[in-house]
Amino acid sequence: MDTRKPNSRAGARTGKPGTAAASGRDAMLLLDNQLCFALYSASLTTTKMYKPLLKDLGLTYPQYLALLVLWERDGVTVSELGERLFLDSGTLTPLLKRLESMDLLRRQRSPEDERQVIVSLTAAGRALKKRALPVPEQLLCASGCSIGEITALTRKLQKLRGALAESTAG
Repeated sequence: MDTRKPNSRAGARTGKPGTAAASGRDAMLLLDNQLCFALYSASLTTTKMYKPLLKDLGLTYPQYLALLVLWERDGVTVSELGERLFLDSGTLTPLLKRLESMDLLRRQRSPEDERQVIVSLTAAGRALKKRALPVPEQLLCASGCSIGEITALTRKLQKLRGALAESTAG
């Protein structure tokens, strides 16, 4: 008789449900039925996929996200960048210092309001955008989803994020 416990992590890794059986209210507490875990584990897996792609660019995933914002709109304030990335200044400042030391961006006080710091791309930061162009396509290919499926999923997740943010702001 096999007395080993079922491997619930195997189900999480493969996307297949675990072997535990539950019904009714107990099913609500199964790991594989948790939205939070599906989001968390998908995020971890996605970030792992980015790691080798970004290594060629010399970037970490958070650095890449900051550059995406700047490639979209150069010359934003640190607070605008933090809002877009959902990061506080304590997390964002070291990330920006590192990108600045890599000569990808510069930070300078706003001449209109010295309390604000403007973040702008350098020539090297703008040039890196061209090298980063294949990254989203490579991730799309790895996902096994169509561009339409990824776009729809992204919109649904943005809607969910907005609804959850609204409910916690109250």
